[in-house]
Amino acid sequence: MAVQLYNSPIFSEKNRLLERFERKFYVYPAEIGLAYNLLHQICKKDEDFYSEQINSLYFDSVDLDQHEKSSSGDFRKDKVRIRWYGNELGRSGTQIVFVELKSRHGFAGTKQRTKLEIPVEKLETDNLSMGIIPRYRLMEILAEYGYYPREIVRPVIRISYCRYRFSEVITGQRVSLDCHINSTMILPGPGNGERNLELPGAVIEIKGEKMELPVTLMRARILNTDWTRFSKYSASIDAHNENPGTTGRLSPSGKIIRV
Repeated sequence: MAVQLYNSPIFSEKNRLLERFERKFYVYPAEIGLAYNLLHQICKKDEDFYSEQINSLYFDSVDLDQHEKSSSGDFRKDKVRIRWYGNELGRSGTQIVFVELKSRHGFAGTKQRTKLEIPVEKLETDNLSMGIIPRYRLMEILAEYGYYPREIVRPVIRISYCRYRFSEVITGQRVSLDCHINSTMILPGPGNGERNLELPGAVIEIKGEKMELPVTLMRARILNTDWTRFSKYSASIDAHNENPGTTGRLSPSGKIIRV
């Protein structure tokens, strides 16, 4: 449980955060190639950052409060994470990371982020349990966002995936295809100690200022996909919590994926 103050200066009319609608479509493993080719036909490739690996360290309470909210489909959800880009880390030097608070209220959401430069060794898997940045600094940044967790938030899981970015040609809505979603549990206790556990399939995310999908993107229906509230965070935790070999362990809620 957390308190978010909407009378904070950042929520004034002048500084009101831009809300956007986010829709997700799960793509079955056998249809990833089709989805990839389809998006190249009906969308424009992002000119600056078309493809890259995205890495995130997620924070939650010991009881995984935000995971439970996401799994149960609560109207209001928040995610605290530290994000960085790229799949190779140098042995020394620094790395740019972003402290992010992603908030969802129904179908609309906002994201706040702060850019930091940290020693690259902080991002090594064996060091992630330290949280990348000091706890007091994380709390300071969240307070700047008007977000005050009532419970201590801890590093829970590292999730990485490959993202392909596009924009819809008529409306400019942002479209991405996320695949090779793999994760490593950081919080002691949950899971089976596995590293780089990969979920099958992919996710198409469509983000924009309007709820309606552009006509061109309606063609995504040929992928036999449904609009879903699929969460990489919750799906990854659920997979780690199931025993290896369990039927549907790596499948999104309500689906059985054969791998």
